[in-house]
Amino acid sequence: MSFTIQNALIPLASGYATVDVRIEADRIAAIAPHLEPVGTVIDGQNKLLLPGFFNAHTHSSEFWQRGMIPPYPLELWLAELYDFTLFSPEQIYLSALATAAETLLSGGTCVVDHLVLIPGQEEETIAAAARAYEEIGIRAFIGPLIQDASLTESIPSGGKLLEHQPYARTTQETLSLMERAIDRFHRPEAGIHLMLAPTGMQLCSDALFEGCVTLSDRYQLCCHTHLLETRAQQLLAQEKYGYSAVQHLKHLGFLTPHTSLAHCVWLDDADIEILSETRSTVVHNPLSNLRLGSGVAPILKYRQAGVNVTFGCDGSASNDGQDLLEAIKIGTLLHNVTDTDYRHWISPREAIEMASLGGATGLNLAEQTGSLTVGKKADLVLYDLTNLSLLPRTDPIGLLVMGRPASAVAQVWVNGQTVVAKGKVQTIDVDLLRQEIFDRSQWQTNRQSAMVQQVEAHYRSVMGLLDDES
Repeated sequence: MSFTIQNALIPLASGYATVDVRIEADRIAAIAPHLEPVGTVIDGQNKLLLPGFFNAHTHSSEFWQRGMIPPYPLELWLAELYDFTLFSPEQIYLSALATAAETLLSGGTCVVDHLVLIPGQEEETIAAAARAYEEIGIRAFIGPLIQDASLTESIPSGGKLLEHQPYARTTQETLSLMERAIDRFHRPEAGIHLMLAPTGMQLCSDALFEGCVTLSDRYQLCCHTHLLETRAQQLLAQEKYGYSAVQHLKHLGFLTPHTSLAHCVWLDDADIEILSETRSTVVHNPLSNLRLGSGVAPILKYRQAGVNVTFGCDGSASNDGQDLLEAIKIGTLLHNVTDTDYRHWISPREAIEMASLGGATGLNLAEQTGSLTVGKKADLVLYDLTNLSLLPRTDPIGLLVMGRPASAVAQVWVNGQTVVAKGKVQTIDVDLLRQEIFDRSQWQTNRQSAMVQQVEAHYRSVMGLLDDES
Protein backbone atom coordinates (compact mmCIF):
# COMPACT_ATOMS: atom_id res chain seq x y z
CA MET A 1 0.00 0.00 0.00
CA SER A 2 1.25 3.47 -0.91
CA PHE A 3 -0.02 6.95 -0.19
CA THR A 4 1.17 10.54 -0.45
CA ILE A 5 0.58 13.29 2.10
CA GLN A 6 0.53 16.58 0.20
CA ASN A 7 1.35 20.09 1.44
CA ALA A 8 1.93 19.19 5.09
CA LEU A 9 3.86 21.45 7.43
CA ILE A 10 6.92 19.82 9.02
CA PRO A 11 9.50 21.30 11.41
CA LEU A 12 13.01 22.05 10.21
CA ALA A 13 16.06 22.83 12.35
CA SER A 14 14.86 26.42 12.17
CA GLY A 15 11.29 27.16 11.15
CA TYR A 16 9.00 24.98 9.05
CA ALA A 17 8.63 23.75 5.49
CA THR A 18 5.64 22.68 3.40
CA VAL A 19 6.36 19.31 1.81
CA ASP A 20 4.88 16.15 0.39
CA VAL A 21 5.61 12.85 2.13
CA ARG A 22 5.39 9.58 0.22
CA ILE A 23 4.74 6.35 2.12
CA GLU A 24 5.43 2.99 0.51
CA ALA A 25 4.37 -0.10 2.45
CA ASP A 26 5.32 0.63 6.08
CA ARG A 27 8.07 3.22 5.51
CA ILE A 28 8.71 6.84 4.59
CA ALA A 29 9.93 6.73 0.97
CA ALA A 30 10.41 10.42 0.19
CA ILE A 31 10.06 13.88 1.74
CA ALA A 32 10.20 16.87 -0.62
CA PRO A 33 8.05 19.65 -2.08
CA HIS A 34 5.88 18.81 -5.09
CA LEU A 35 6.42 15.05 -5.23
CA GLU A 36 4.71 13.08 -7.95
CA PRO A 37 1.75 11.59 -6.02
CA VAL A 38 1.72 7.83 -5.61
CA GLY A 39 -1.24 5.85 -4.32
CA THR A 40 -3.93 7.50 -2.22
CA VAL A 41 -3.53 11.26 -1.81
CA ILE A 42 -3.94 12.71 1.69
CA ASP A 43 -4.60 16.44 2.01
CA GLY A 44 -2.05 17.87 4.44
CA GLN A 45 -2.98 21.51 3.84
CA ASN A 46 -3.01 23.48 7.11
CA LYS A 47 -1.87 20.41 9.01
CA LEU A 48 1.28 19.72 11.03
CA LEU A 49 2.98 16.36 10.44
CA LEU A 50 5.07 14.90 13.27
CA PRO A 51 6.48 11.51 14.19
CA GLY A 52 4.29 9.64 16.64
CA PHE A 53 4.94 10.07 20.35
CA PHE A 54 5.62 7.31 22.88
CA ASN A 55 3.46 6.75 25.94
CA ALA A 56 6.56 5.21 27.48
CA HIS A 57 5.11 4.10 30.82
CA THR A 58 1.57 3.23 31.79
CA HIS A 59 -0.51 0.49 33.42
CA SER A 60 -3.61 -0.12 31.30
CA SER A 61 -5.60 -2.12 33.86
CA GLU A 62 -5.62 0.82 36.32
CA PHE A 63 -8.22 2.28 33.98
CA TRP A 64 -10.97 0.64 36.06
CA GLN A 65 -10.02 2.63 39.17
CA ARG A 66 -9.35 6.04 37.70
CA GLY A 67 -10.83 8.94 39.61
CA MET A 68 -11.41 6.63 42.56
CA ILE A 69 -8.36 6.53 44.84
CA PRO A 70 -8.03 9.32 47.43
CA PRO A 71 -5.00 11.64 47.67
CA TYR A 72 -2.44 9.15 49.02
CA PRO A 73 1.33 8.77 48.62
CA LEU A 74 2.36 5.86 46.42
CA GLU A 75 2.73 3.25 49.17
CA LEU A 76 -0.81 3.80 50.53
CA TRP A 77 -2.19 4.36 47.04
CA LEU A 78 -0.84 0.92 46.04
CA ALA A 79 -2.40 -0.65 49.13
CA GLU A 80 -5.82 0.59 48.02
CA LEU A 81 -5.24 -0.21 44.34
CA TYR A 82 -4.36 -3.83 45.03
CA ASP A 83 -7.14 -4.25 47.57
CA PHE A 84 -9.66 -3.75 44.76
CA THR A 85 -7.84 -5.27 41.78
CA LEU A 86 -10.20 -8.10 40.84
CA PHE A 87 -10.28 -8.11 37.07
CA SER A 88 -11.19 -10.51 34.30
CA PRO A 89 -9.25 -10.94 31.04
CA GLU A 90 -12.16 -9.25 29.26
CA GLN A 91 -11.72 -6.15 31.44
CA ILE A 92 -7.98 -6.21 30.65
CA TYR A 93 -8.86 -6.29 26.96
CA LEU A 94 -11.25 -3.34 27.25
CA SER A 95 -8.90 -1.22 29.36
CA ALA A 96 -6.02 -1.85 26.93
CA LEU A 97 -8.26 -0.73 24.05
CA ALA A 98 -9.21 2.42 25.97
CA THR A 99 -5.58 3.17 26.88
CA ALA A 100 -4.53 2.75 23.26
CA ALA A 101 -7.40 4.89 21.93
CA GLU A 102 -6.63 7.78 24.29
CA THR A 103 -2.93 7.53 23.46
CA LEU A 104 -3.59 7.60 19.71
CA LEU A 105 -5.97 10.56 19.98
CA SER A 106 -3.33 12.56 21.87
CA GLY A 107 -0.52 11.96 19.37
CA GLY A 108 0.93 8.63 20.50
CA THR A 109 1.70 5.73 18.19
CA CYS A 110 3.39 3.45 20.76
CA VAL A 111 2.48 2.43 24.30
CA VAL A 112 4.58 0.74 27.00
CA ASP A 113 2.15 -1.19 29.19
CA HIS A 114 3.62 -2.25 32.56
CA LEU A 115 0.81 -4.77 32.78
CA VAL A 116 -0.66 -5.89 36.11
CA LEU A 117 -1.29 -9.64 35.95
CA ILE A 118 -4.40 -11.41 37.25
CA PRO A 119 -3.24 -14.05 39.78
CA GLY A 120 -3.79 -17.51 38.33
CA GLN A 121 -4.59 -16.06 34.90
CA GLU A 122 -1.26 -14.48 34.05
CA GLU A 123 -0.97 -15.70 30.47
CA GLU A 124 -4.64 -14.95 29.81
CA THR A 125 -3.97 -11.38 31.01
CA ILE A 126 -1.11 -10.92 28.56
CA ALA A 127 -3.12 -12.49 25.75
CA ALA A 128 -6.01 -10.08 26.36
CA ALA A 129 -3.80 -6.98 26.24
CA ALA A 130 -1.90 -8.22 23.18
CA ARG A 131 -5.19 -8.90 21.36
CA ALA A 132 -6.41 -5.39 22.13
CA TYR A 133 -3.26 -3.66 20.94
CA GLU A 134 -3.05 -5.70 17.76
CA GLU A 135 -6.72 -5.05 16.94
CA ILE A 136 -6.53 -1.29 17.40
CA GLY A 137 -3.21 -1.13 15.54
CA ILE A 138 -0.96 0.69 17.99
CA ARG A 139 2.66 -0.35 18.44
CA ALA A 140 2.87 -1.90 21.90
CA PHE A 141 5.52 -3.02 24.36
CA ILE A 142 3.96 -5.24 27.02
CA GLY A 143 6.00 -5.60 30.20
CA PRO A 144 4.21 -7.99 32.55
CA LEU A 145 4.55 -6.44 36.00
CA ILE A 146 6.44 -9.09 37.95
CA GLN A 147 7.70 -9.26 41.53
CA ASP A 148 8.67 -11.85 44.11
CA ALA A 149 7.93 -9.96 47.34
CA SER A 150 4.64 -8.97 49.00
CA LEU A 151 3.39 -5.40 49.01
CA THR A 152 4.22 -4.73 52.66
CA GLU A 153 7.91 -5.23 51.88
CA SER A 154 7.91 -2.03 49.80
CA ILE A 155 7.70 0.11 52.96
CA PRO A 156 10.92 0.70 54.95
CA SER A 157 11.05 -1.23 58.23
CA GLY A 158 12.40 1.69 60.24
CA GLY A 159 14.47 -0.80 62.22
CA LYS A 160 11.43 -2.82 63.28
CA LEU A 161 11.23 -6.59 62.82
CA LEU A 162 8.25 -7.05 60.52
CA GLU A 163 6.58 -10.20 59.22
CA HIS A 164 5.58 -10.41 55.57
CA GLN A 165 3.43 -12.93 53.75
CA PRO A 166 5.32 -14.90 51.08
CA TYR A 167 4.53 -13.84 47.53
CA ALA A 168 2.17 -15.98 45.45
CA ARG A 169 4.89 -17.11 43.00
CA THR A 170 8.51 -18.04 43.57
CA THR A 171 11.24 -16.24 41.66
CA GLN A 172 11.80 -19.22 39.39
CA GLU A 173 8.07 -19.65 38.71
CA THR A 174 7.92 -16.00 37.68
CA LEU A 175 10.90 -16.30 35.35
CA SER A 176 9.42 -19.47 33.82
CA LEU A 177 6.16 -17.57 33.28
CA MET A 178 8.07 -14.86 31.45
CA GLU A 179 9.83 -17.34 29.21
CA ARG A 180 6.49 -18.89 28.23
CA ALA A 181 5.02 -15.43 27.62
CA ILE A 182 7.92 -14.43 25.39
CA ASP A 183 7.48 -17.62 23.36
CA ARG A 184 3.72 -17.03 22.96
CA PHE A 185 3.33 -13.29 22.62
CA HIS A 186 6.55 -11.60 21.44
CA ARG A 187 5.67 -10.78 17.82
CA PRO A 188 7.44 -7.60 16.68
CA GLU A 189 6.26 -8.16 13.11
CA ALA A 190 2.69 -7.68 14.41
CA GLY A 191 3.69 -4.66 16.49
CA ILE A 192 3.59 -6.56 19.80
CA HIS A 193 6.83 -6.63 21.80
CA LEU A 194 7.38 -8.35 25.15
CA MET A 195 9.80 -6.78 27.61
CA LEU A 196 11.27 -7.77 30.98
CA ALA A 197 9.69 -5.46 33.53
CA PRO A 198 10.25 -6.22 37.23
CA THR A 199 8.11 -3.93 39.38
CA GLY A 200 11.08 -2.25 41.09
CA MET A 201 13.76 -2.75 43.69
CA GLN A 202 11.16 -2.32 46.43
CA LEU A 203 9.38 -5.57 45.48
CA CYS A 204 12.00 -7.60 43.62
CA SER A 205 14.95 -9.71 44.70
CA ASP A 206 18.37 -9.58 43.12
CA ALA A 207 17.66 -13.03 41.69
CA LEU A 208 14.60 -11.72 39.85
CA PHE A 209 16.52 -8.79 38.36
CA GLU A 210 19.38 -11.09 37.33
CA GLY A 211 16.93 -13.55 35.79
CA CYS A 212 15.40 -10.72 33.76
CA VAL A 213 18.85 -9.67 32.55
CA THR A 214 19.50 -13.26 31.43
CA LEU A 215 16.21 -13.45 29.52
CA SER A 216 16.76 -10.02 28.01
CA ASP A 217 20.15 -11.09 26.70
CA ARG A 218 18.84 -14.44 25.46
CA TYR A 219 15.90 -13.02 23.52
CA GLN A 220 17.23 -9.50 22.79
CA LEU A 221 14.41 -7.78 24.65
CA CYS A 222 14.16 -4.39 26.32
CA CYS A 223 13.97 -4.00 30.11
CA HIS A 224 11.78 -1.66 32.13
CA THR A 225 11.21 -0.93 35.82
CA HIS A 226 10.13 1.70 38.34
CA LEU A 227 13.11 3.41 39.94
CA LEU A 228 13.19 5.54 43.11
CA GLU A 229 9.76 7.01 42.62
CA THR A 230 9.39 8.04 46.28
CA ARG A 231 11.48 9.00 49.26
CA ALA A 232 10.30 5.81 50.98
CA GLN A 233 11.95 3.80 48.19
CA GLN A 234 15.17 5.77 48.67
CA LEU A 235 15.11 4.88 52.39
CA LEU A 236 14.29 1.25 51.60
CA ALA A 237 17.26 1.01 49.22
CA GLN A 238 19.56 2.09 52.03
CA GLU A 239 18.03 -0.61 54.26
CA LYS A 240 18.34 -3.33 51.61
CA TYR A 241 21.70 -2.49 50.07
CA GLY A 242 23.40 0.11 52.24
CA TYR A 243 23.96 2.25 49.17
CA SER A 244 22.18 3.65 46.11
CA ALA A 245 19.57 1.55 44.26
CA VAL A 246 20.98 2.90 41.00
CA GLN A 247 24.45 1.65 41.85
CA HIS A 248 22.95 -1.72 42.79
CA LEU A 249 21.03 -2.10 39.52
CA LYS A 250 24.21 -1.28 37.63
CA HIS A 251 26.02 -3.99 39.63
CA LEU A 252 23.27 -6.47 38.65
CA GLY A 253 23.72 -5.60 34.95
CA PHE A 254 20.19 -4.22 34.59
CA LEU A 255 21.14 -0.75 33.34
CA THR A 256 21.81 -0.74 29.58
CA PRO A 257 20.95 1.33 26.47
CA HIS A 258 17.78 -0.78 26.07
CA THR A 259 16.59 -0.23 29.66
CA SER A 260 13.96 2.40 30.49
CA LEU A 261 13.32 3.56 34.05
CA ALA A 262 10.03 5.09 35.16
CA HIS A 263 9.98 8.11 37.49
CA CYS A 264 13.59 8.48 38.77
CA VAL A 265 12.58 11.19 41.23
CA TRP A 266 14.98 10.56 44.15
CA LEU A 267 18.36 10.29 42.43
CA ASP A 268 21.53 12.19 43.33
CA ASP A 269 24.33 13.42 41.09
CA ALA A 270 26.29 10.16 41.35
CA ASP A 271 23.16 8.23 40.29
CA ILE A 272 22.68 10.54 37.32
CA GLU A 273 26.26 9.92 36.24
CA ILE A 274 25.56 6.17 36.27
CA LEU A 275 22.49 6.61 34.06
CA SER A 276 24.54 8.67 31.63
CA GLU A 277 27.36 6.14 31.63
CA THR A 278 25.02 3.16 31.02
CA ARG A 279 22.92 5.12 28.49
CA SER A 280 19.71 4.14 30.28
CA THR A 281 16.50 6.06 29.55
CA VAL A 282 14.43 7.99 32.10
CA VAL A 283 10.65 8.00 31.56
CA HIS A 284 9.23 11.18 33.06
CA ASN A 285 5.73 10.78 34.54
CA PRO A 286 5.02 14.27 35.87
CA LEU A 287 1.29 13.92 36.47
CA SER A 288 1.45 10.82 38.65
CA ASN A 289 4.45 12.23 40.53
CA LEU A 290 2.33 15.27 41.39
CA ARG A 291 -0.84 13.25 42.04
CA LEU A 292 0.98 10.99 44.55
CA GLY A 293 3.19 13.70 46.03
CA SER A 294 6.29 11.75 44.97
CA GLY A 295 8.31 14.84 44.06
CA VAL A 296 9.70 16.54 40.98
CA ALA A 297 12.22 14.49 39.02
CA PRO A 298 15.45 16.40 38.22
CA ILE A 299 14.80 16.29 34.48
CA LEU A 300 16.96 19.33 33.64
CA LYS A 301 19.92 17.69 35.40
CA TYR A 302 19.35 14.50 33.42
CA ARG A 303 19.35 16.37 30.15
CA GLN A 304 22.45 18.36 31.05
CA ALA A 305 24.21 15.08 31.87
CA GLY A 306 23.27 13.62 28.48
CA VAL A 307 20.69 11.14 29.82
CA ASN A 308 17.95 10.25 27.35
CA VAL A 309 14.52 11.33 28.66
CA THR A 310 11.03 10.66 27.35
CA PHE A 311 7.46 10.95 28.67
CA GLY A 312 4.79 8.62 30.02
CA CYS A 313 1.24 9.12 31.27
CA ASP A 314 1.57 6.42 33.96
CA GLY A 315 -1.52 4.45 34.89
CA SER A 316 -5.03 5.82 34.76
CA ALA A 317 -5.48 5.62 38.54
CA SER A 318 -2.38 7.67 39.32
CA ASN A 319 -2.80 10.27 36.58
CA ASP A 320 -6.20 9.64 36.02
CA GLY A 321 -6.09 9.90 32.25
CA GLN A 322 -4.04 8.98 29.20
CA ASP A 323 -3.68 12.35 27.48
CA LEU A 324 -0.10 12.25 26.23
CA LEU A 325 -0.09 15.91 25.19
CA GLU A 326 -1.07 16.86 28.74
CA ALA A 327 1.83 14.81 30.16
CA ILE A 328 4.23 16.46 27.71
CA LYS A 329 3.02 19.95 28.62
CA ILE A 330 3.25 19.45 32.38
CA GLY A 331 6.55 17.60 32.00
CA THR A 332 7.94 20.53 30.03
CA LEU A 333 6.73 23.48 32.10
CA LEU A 334 7.13 21.93 35.57
CA HIS A 335 10.89 22.35 35.50
CA ASN A 336 10.92 26.08 34.87
CA VAL A 337 10.67 26.49 38.66
CA THR A 338 13.59 24.14 39.40
CA ASP A 339 16.32 26.18 37.69
CA THR A 340 16.45 29.97 37.47
CA ASP A 341 18.61 29.82 34.34
CA TYR A 342 15.96 29.88 31.63
CA ARG A 343 18.49 28.68 29.06
CA HIS A 344 18.22 25.24 30.69
CA TRP A 345 14.44 25.11 30.33
CA ILE A 346 12.87 22.67 27.87
CA SER A 347 11.67 24.28 24.64
CA PRO A 348 8.57 23.01 22.81
CA ARG A 349 10.72 21.55 20.04
CA GLU A 350 12.92 19.76 22.54
CA ALA A 351 9.81 18.35 24.20
CA ILE A 352 8.56 17.01 20.87
CA GLU A 353 11.90 15.30 20.23
CA MET A 354 11.90 13.82 23.75
CA ALA A 355 8.40 12.43 23.19
CA SER A 356 9.23 10.89 19.81
CA LEU A 357 12.91 10.10 19.25
CA GLY A 358 13.54 9.93 23.01
CA GLY A 359 10.87 7.26 23.34
CA ALA A 360 12.19 5.33 20.36
CA THR A 361 15.73 5.44 21.75
CA GLY A 362 14.64 3.95 25.07
CA LEU A 363 13.04 1.00 23.29
CA ASN A 364 15.91 0.35 20.89
CA LEU A 365 13.83 1.65 17.96
CA ALA A 366 15.70 4.84 17.08
CA GLU A 367 16.89 3.36 13.79
CA GLN A 368 13.32 2.45 12.86
CA THR A 369 11.07 5.28 14.05
CA GLY A 370 10.90 8.46 16.13
CA SER A 371 11.66 11.06 13.45
CA LEU A 372 10.57 12.21 10.00
CA THR A 373 13.38 10.45 8.17
CA VAL A 374 13.34 8.66 4.82
CA GLY A 375 13.61 4.93 5.41
CA LYS A 376 12.03 4.95 8.86
CA LYS A 377 8.70 3.38 9.78
CA ALA A 378 5.62 5.41 8.95
CA ASP A 379 4.45 6.05 12.53
CA LEU A 380 3.02 9.51 11.88
CA VAL A 381 0.47 11.99 13.21
CA LEU A 382 -1.27 14.86 11.40
CA TYR A 383 -2.58 17.72 13.57
CA ASP A 384 -5.33 20.03 12.30
CA LEU A 385 -3.98 23.58 12.50
CA THR A 386 -7.44 25.04 11.86
CA ASN A 387 -8.67 23.53 15.14
CA LEU A 388 -9.72 26.31 17.54
CA SER A 389 -7.30 25.07 20.22
CA LEU A 390 -4.38 25.48 17.78
CA LEU A 391 -5.26 29.03 16.75
CA PRO A 392 -4.29 31.77 16.08
CA ARG A 393 -1.57 30.99 13.58
CA THR A 394 1.59 31.51 15.61
CA ASP A 395 4.10 28.68 16.23
CA PRO A 396 2.40 25.30 15.60
CA ILE A 397 4.66 23.30 17.93
CA GLY A 398 4.47 26.02 20.56
CA LEU A 399 0.69 25.78 20.42
CA LEU A 400 0.79 21.99 20.57
CA VAL A 401 3.06 21.81 23.63
CA MET A 402 2.30 24.99 25.58
CA GLY A 403 -1.40 25.24 24.78
CA ARG A 404 -4.30 22.92 25.52
CA PRO A 405 -4.98 21.04 22.26
CA ALA A 406 -8.43 19.47 22.17
CA SER A 407 -9.42 17.02 19.43
CA ALA A 408 -6.53 18.31 17.33
CA VAL A 409 -5.32 14.93 16.00
CA ALA A 410 -6.64 14.53 12.46
CA GLN A 411 -4.93 11.34 11.24
CA VAL A 412 -2.59 8.70 12.61
CA TRP A 413 -0.64 6.00 10.84
CA VAL A 414 1.21 3.16 12.56
CA ASN A 415 3.49 1.05 10.43
CA GLY A 416 2.00 2.76 7.39
CA GLN A 417 -1.56 1.69 8.30
CA THR A 418 -4.36 4.18 8.92
CA VAL A 419 -5.48 3.98 12.55
CA VAL A 420 -7.12 7.40 12.97
CA ALA A 421 -8.83 9.40 10.18
CA LYS A 422 -10.82 12.63 10.49
CA GLY A 423 -10.17 12.56 14.23
CA LYS A 424 -11.82 9.14 14.70
CA VAL A 425 -10.25 5.76 15.48
CA GLN A 426 -10.91 3.58 12.43
CA THR A 427 -9.85 0.15 13.63
CA ILE A 428 -12.34 -0.38 16.47
CA ASP A 429 -15.84 0.83 17.32
CA VAL A 430 -15.13 3.43 20.04
CA ASP A 431 -18.85 3.99 20.68
CA LEU A 432 -19.27 0.29 21.41
CA LEU A 433 -16.17 0.37 23.63
CA ARG A 434 -17.60 3.31 25.62
CA GLN A 435 -20.89 1.49 26.11
CA GLU A 436 -19.20 -1.72 27.26
CA ILE A 437 -17.07 0.17 29.79
CA PHE A 438 -20.11 2.07 31.03
CA ASP A 439 -22.09 -1.15 31.45
CA ARG A 440 -19.25 -2.88 33.33
CA SER A 441 -18.73 -0.06 35.82
CA GLN A 442 -20.80 1.83 38.36
CA TRP A 443 -20.66 5.06 40.32
CA GLN A 444 -18.99 4.46 43.66
CA THR A 445 -17.56 6.52 46.50
CA ASN A 446 -16.33 6.10 50.05
CA ARG A 447 -15.06 2.55 49.74
CA GLN A 448 -12.81 1.40 52.61
CA SER A 449 -9.47 -0.33 52.03
CA ALA A 450 -8.49 -2.90 54.65
CA MET A 451 -4.91 -2.89 53.36
CA VAL A 452 -4.55 0.88 53.85
CA GLN A 453 -5.80 0.51 57.41
CA GLN A 454 -3.26 -2.28 57.96
CA VAL A 455 -0.18 -0.37 56.77
CA GLU A 456 -0.96 3.31 57.28
CA ALA A 457 0.18 3.61 60.91
CA HIS A 458 3.56 2.01 60.14
CA TYR A 459 3.99 4.13 57.00
CA ARG A 460 3.33 7.34 58.92
CA SER A 461 5.75 6.29 61.65
CA VAL A 462 8.64 5.35 59.37
CA MET A 463 8.16 8.49 57.25
CA GLY A 464 8.15 10.73 60.34
CA LEU A 465 4.58 11.90 59.86
CA LEU A 466 2.92 12.92 63.12
CA ASP A 467 -0.81 12.53 63.64
CA ASP A 468 -2.69 15.75 64.25
CA GLU A 469 -3.36 16.42 67.92
CA SER A 470 -7.01 16.87 68.69
